[in-house]
Amino acid sequence: MFAALSVRNYRIYAAGALVSNVGTWMGRVAQDWVVLTELTDGSAQALGIVTGLQFLPMLLLAPVAGALSDRFPKRWMMLLTQGTMALTALAMGVLVLSGHMQLWQMYLLAFVQGGAAAMDAPARQAFVSEIVPPERVTNAVGLNSASFNSGRLIGPGVAGLLIAWVGTGPTLLVNSATFVAVMVALLLMNGARLSPTPRSRGRGQIREGISYVRGRPDILLIMALVFVHGTFGMNFQLTNALMATETFGLGVKEFGLLGSVMAIGSLGGALLAARRERPRWRMLLGALAGFAVLTLLLGLAPSYAIYAALLVPTGLCALTVMVTANSMVQLSVAPQVRGRVMSLYMAVFFGGTPLGAPMIGWVGDALGARWTIWIATLMCGLAVVAATLYIMRTDDLHVRRGHSLTEPFILDRGHLQTMPEQAR
Repeated sequence: MFAALSVRNYRIYAAGALVSNVGTWMGRVAQDWVVLTELTDGSAQALGIVTGLQFLPMLLLAPVAGALSDRFPKRWMMLLTQGTMALTALAMGVLVLSGHMQLWQMYLLAFVQGGAAAMDAPARQAFVSEIVPPERVTNAVGLNSASFNSGRLIGPGVAGLLIAWVGTGPTLLVNSATFVAVMVALLLMNGARLSPTPRSRGRGQIREGISYVRGRPDILLIMALVFVHGTFGMNFQLTNALMATETFGLGVKEFGLLGSVMAIGSLGGALLAARRERPRWRMLLGALAGFAVLTLLLGLAPSYAIYAALLVPTGLCALTVMVTANSMVQLSVAPQVRGRVMSLYMAVFFGGTPLGAPMIGWVGDALGARWTIWIATLMCGLAVVAATLYIMRTDDLHVRRGHSLTEPFILDRGHLQTMPEQAR
């Protein structure tokens, strides 16, 4: 389960990332609370807009970010992006603390921070394969998700307590300081023990990355699934806030606790994924189906306690979807285009949020908080059915009859295929 931690560079990187992840979730809770309680009178639409603006750059900048991550050293690119995010978080905290924050300023800072995160994401995703050997990539991806969700487990609860104790401004300043942890970790790593991928040169790099993905129906199907999952399902930053305040009539401590409770399941899903040697179609589709069923139950939850309890298995299914899909893509692509492919993957996953979050915020204002969750039930359920039928009816993914959902991915001449053992 923890094999990647035997690599010294990965241990250093993971330690810095864990500190930063805790701060990031503290910052998200504080940002949402400022929008809901200090800048508006509980406007779900405003919360949806600020969330959408934070992820819009992922959609706009993904091709450029991927090309840059394949062209320049990923470690130095991450130092620049992490520093930028630290400065934007600092500005956010200072404005709130001084009482000068306005809603348009929050929109602007969220967009700028999202821009830095968009440039950071493909480099960070592809950097894992430079730190650990190929046989430990899946394990490292799972541990990265475990680190992210450990931060999600700790951060919201700590944020709720800090906001109640000292306010939102100081909480945002703490988030700014935690970005420094990743920068220190990157500087402490032994560059001689990294395995940098060949850098791409020349013109047409973005076009080359897009063409590569277009020729890979397996990756296109994975991206379609994560688009639906990310756009309609992974809006708990918004839906938890609405359920805690509107449906159950509770405050910031209970809102922060929901994020931590969900992270218990997410952490479990990440650790279970880290134990698997190969990602499987069956696991991806099964987890997404489980997520659809659980979101239906979440929307029906009659009390805060039942809602919180259901978040644990929901988080487990959600993280299993994300880690499995991420590993499938990372292990299937040629190293020289990995940054560009991962940038497109991240754009698809997070890029749907600018479309989904404002729409879901509008649904929350118009139909109530529960409907913001049931959208995930409908869309993710339809996606599972459509993907299963597609796999059963097509041979584009090299699927053989009787093995469509049960066989692991096999690395074959640089391409991942779902092929039975006897056919290799």
